[in-house]
Amino acid sequence: MITADRIWLAIGFAGQLLFTSRFLVQWIASERARRSVVPLAFWWFSLAGGATLLAYALWRRDPVFAIGQASGLIIYTRNLILIGRQDKAAAST
Repeated sequence: MITADRIWLAIGFAGQLLFTSRFLVQWIASERARRSVVPLAFWWFSLAGGATLLAYALWRRDPVFAIGQASGLIIYTRNLILIGRQDKAAAST
């Protein structure tokens, strides 16, 4: 039987999978470039995974987990904004 608890558990695992995927993306990109790189997908996986894990933390009513994920979302969003501005500036030159 599908219950709210099971749905939220699946959401938590999905968030963790998204969050972990960012490391795989970064590792593969670095191996291909033969140097350490942080691809754009890293930040998108970070944002998606962090948002999903924040939802799960809020459902669990875990303030430590929720604050940690919320803080990360600020950083991931800011990095995406900076990258967007950089790309926009490069396109206009």
